[in-house]
Amino acid sequence: MREVKLSSQLTVLSMGVAAVLWTQAASAATAADMPNTTLQTITVTANSSVRNAVQEDSVYIDDYTPAAQASHLSDFLDVVPGVSVGGTSSVNQRIRVRGLDDTNLKVTIDGARQEGALFYHMGDVTIDPDLLKQAEVSVGNNSVTLGNDAIGGAVAFETVDAADLLKPGQKVGAKLHTGYASNNDELLTSATVYGTPTENIDLLAYYGKRDANAGEDGKGRDIQTKDSEGENILLKAGAYVGSDHHVGASFSRTENKGKFPLRPDFPAGGWNPIIPQEVKRDTYALDYAYSPANQLVNVDANVYQTSTQILRNSDGEPGFEFDAEVKTTGGKVQNTSIIDSSIINGVPGVHKLIAGVEHYKKESEMTRDFGNTSTDEATNTSVYLEDQWQMGKLSLTPGVRYDRYESPEYVSAGKTYDNVVGALAASYEIAPRTQVFASYTQLFNGPDLSQTIFNTNGADTYVNDDLKAEEGGNAEVGIATTLRGLTMADDSLKLSAKYFETNIENHIEFVRAGGRRTGMNCITGQLGTSAAPESCQGVINNDEDFKIKGVELSADYRADDFNMGLSYARARSKGEDTDYNISSVSGSSSESGDKYMVNLGYAPTNTTELGWRSTYVASVMPNTGGDDVKKPNYDVHDIFMSYTPTQVKGLKATLGVYNLFDETYASHASRNNASDDNYTDFKMGRNIKTSLTYQF
Repeated sequence: MREVKLSSQLTVLSMGVAAVLWTQAASAATAADMPNTTLQTITVTANSSVRNAVQEDSVYIDDYTPAAQASHLSDFLDVVPGVSVGGTSSVNQRIRVRGLDDTNLKVTIDGARQEGALFYHMGDVTIDPDLLKQAEVSVGNNSVTLGNDAIGGAVAFETVDAADLLKPGQKVGAKLHTGYASNNDELLTSATVYGTPTENIDLLAYYGKRDANAGEDGKGRDIQTKDSEGENILLKAGAYVGSDHHVGASFSRTENKGKFPLRPDFPAGGWNPIIPQEVKRDTYALDYAYSPANQLVNVDANVYQTSTQILRNSDGEPGFEFDAEVKTTGGKVQNTSIIDSSIINGVPGVHKLIAGVEHYKKESEMTRDFGNTSTDEATNTSVYLEDQWQMGKLSLTPGVRYDRYESPEYVSAGKTYDNVVGALAASYEIAPRTQVFASYTQLFNGPDLSQTIFNTNGADTYVNDDLKAEEGGNAEVGIATTLRGLTMADDSLKLSAKYFETNIENHIEFVRAGGRRTGMNCITGQLGTSAAPESCQGVINNDEDFKIKGVELSADYRADDFNMGLSYARARSKGEDTDYNISSVSGSSSESGDKYMVNLGYAPTNTTELGWRSTYVASVMPNTGGDDVKKPNYDVHDIFMSYTPTQVKGLKATLGVYNLFDETYASHASRNNASDDNYTDFKMGRNIKTSLTYQF
């Protein structure tokens, strides 16, 4: 059985999920007050890293209602200030943190890195929310432990374990779940069986299916998928060897088959035909932990292999058929030591010393028209050291990391980058339950694999052996406080405010060729013009540096059976010379309007819980130097309730109406062109969802 803990400085994200925090969890003030839970949970963490400081506060959500009915990552990740998820379908979900998409984020599933990009018209994160127990989001890079591919932060998905579902004293259990969504006739059915055949072994097997038709936007127009079929498998096993060792193994698969648009980030029909496609992810992972009764030794290690594949079958029509795959193989070993600092230098305090080594290899393979095959690969090896030094009210966290990155052959000629970055964070308790904090982290990101569908073994490609790695820094300052006893003895008001600046130097951009695109000279790399286009494509460093600035504010009030939250998030990118925004592969720019969120939650009885979530995103005018079109504002409201009858133990029913007022809108993280509906990826209109879960 897993013990759930809640940080006493729960501030940065707390209001963003206020509507879905159950009263039992809301009443907990510190980690010691938190109850144990045996329910599947979704965890959303703002600014997560291994550091236990104010910038890494966590929210542990018992039975998170919207996530319990989630079919898209936006259904729960969008509650995190600074995070948005674009796309409409499961094959087109793209995570953005402060405007940077998942090609600039470290994304993992059960510790396995999800590297590379397949096709810029599709998303790169393939996972069904029904598999998840938690999703931790690092909003910004604030730790050397994140490493390469983490300029914007990180998202760590974890699938459910047997220990999360087993009730106290239970040896074998099962969970049956079914759900229905009205807008696209989506039907989800899943079954999980789990148990502990002996005291030191736990096993879990999950199987789920998610079938859907085309959904409709607020104007009743078909969007995205046609007759899609999703299948999910999860197998897990864990064993304790003695009292110090734990080993685990897992396999997970998410597979989506159906008729999707040729370019899934545009509306279906007309110039964008619907053809049979399949998107699949397989992840294999082994993990090991060694935790003896010695504060100097606490080892965590894992090895993994994960692959994501797009298989397209156009019934023989040339140019449409391909098999694109990205495979990542890697591992990490990390040790945490707790050391009394007086032993080292006589200064009172405690050091939490984290040392690790990581290695991974990412490979892309493209078979076009099921004939010629093209490949490329890149590898990264890194070592890091971070010291969390707690001295009473003051904490300091210095860190250093070394990366050796061997880049792709057909992107930057296999060039090797040796890089060292450092970081320093500090927090100070200026008053009881009030902390100020600041951090600065240097950034490094080596040239990624080319999008897999463009693999040609160098043909019609300019290989840039002068390409520089992306570098820069992320700086943050803020304050967080918790006020208690405002209107009654056990209420609380948690407030936080943060300002950040992220500098990106040598920003890497992809230059397409063909049609009206400018392209590049195949020999010199000189950019073409619209009047005189060149025939090759490749990647370049932008001539100017970019800066992303923004703020994230939150307030969360809780009292008895009621909770209320407010949040505000803003991020703006700008080039130092042109004032242009950072470009985005999903159209227009990376800019999103200011996001306001209001959440209300109320539990009138022990068996009934109610929630309301409202999201308003202001309009924004991108500036890319082209024919920019304003991204319009939108206002979306969701209501939901759950009922747990006392007559049937283990039964829970959930009902929700999402996009209550049938708003016609497109996320600012999606393909968005307000002047032409044919080039806008509209979100789903009003959607009534209901689900039933029985756990025994």
